Amino acid sequence: MSTNITDIFFDLDHTLWDFDKNSEMAFDRIFKEKYKEIVTEDFIKAYIPINQECWRLYQNDKITHQELRYNRLKLSFDALEYAISEENIFEIANDYIEFLTDNNYLFDGAIEVLEYLKPKYRLHIITNGFANVQDKKINNAALGSYFSTITNSELAGVKKPNSIIFDYAINLAKTSKENSIMIGDDFEADVTGALNAGLDAIYFNEKKLDVSGDYKQINHLLELKKYL
Repeated sequence: MSTNITDIFFDLDHTLWDFDKNSEMAFDRIFKEKYKEIVTEDFIKAYIPINQECWRLYQNDKITHQELRYNRLKLSFDALEYAISEENIFEIANDYIEFLTDNNYLFDGAIEVLEYLKPKYRLHIITNGFANVQDKKINNAALGSYFSTITNSELAGVKKPNSIIFDYAINLAKTSKENSIMIGDDFEADVTGALNAGLDAIYFNEKKLDVSGDYKQINHLLELKKYL
């Protein structure tokens, strides 16, 4: 690891903010209030891989923001063979965004590792999430004080893995690529994207997926202490 690192860039969802847990709680509230016949656990099993695929298409500009919000729900209900109107899907999509930031569980070790890193480095966020939702997550989870800058794809005009968003974040942080490192859970968006843009990277491989190649990776956030 280079000793010249001065700036650390974190992804937010699935890296610091426990998206899956908070998401499940938001859906559980919606279903208990309005769709009692839907078992949240069954829906989530269908939803997680569908949502991941929709996000992959979105970050590669294959679908729009609105298509992402609609398709991930429609395809999940189709997988459950649950008939639901388009109007109700839009209603659930809006309720979900409203409720999502009511719960703000972080990954184990998130605050501890930020407390450890904050005195030594300048910390930043680069996220493909929607600006208003990401700002609520950061504020409601009391993360804001740790970060000097926050770059989202709406500000940058492109999404990770596009190198332009990394250039934008580096300029906003007033630092250099040689002094920067990216930490995130999405191998394509965060790791490959950062490396191709000229930054170093650490893969937060919490699910312990097989990755070919010699990459820096951790399975728990506190393992960052080995590198930083």
